[in-house]
Amino acid sequence: MPQLSFLTPLGDLTLSEDEGSIIALDWGRGRDQDETPLLVAARAQLQDYFDGTRMVFDLPLAPEGSAFRQRVWAAMCAIPAGETRSYGSVARGLGSAARAVGGACGANPIPILIPCHRIVSEQGAVGGYSGGDGPATKRILLALEAAAVSKGVVSR
Repeated sequence: MPQLSFLTPLGDLTLSEDEGSIIALDWGRGRDQDETPLLVAARAQLQDYFDGTRMVFDLPLAPEGSAFRQRVWAAMCAIPAGETRSYGSVARGLGSAARAVGGACGANPIPILIPCHRIVSEQGAVGGYSGGDGPATKRILLALEAAAVSKGVVSR
């Protein structure tokens, strides 16, 4: 499976590809490095994201997960950059429970590209985050998006 690691403001990230789609984004440096056209394009789009010049990704994603998790991840992708939704509101939209949505967030294999950081508690607290430094990383991503949107970077 081709992988490509690169340095970001959040530290090293590693993208993984399988059969022409991104299947994972992990914190840390991967062992194997392979600059496929898709991984190079994904790296460039993520670098633009961290530079605040891109808020929408145009990449084929193939996260592995249950049908329910797929629905939650699709709901996350529909949240515009610079905005958040609560676990409860996403759950209500899917006819589910907030805890189940939280579980899908924690199991998201492609964070940032599938923006689980845009899901917060009903009261607006940041909530958990499984990547990087946890909630601190989530705050950084939300602040980065808010700043880009305030500068007029299109979020859809």
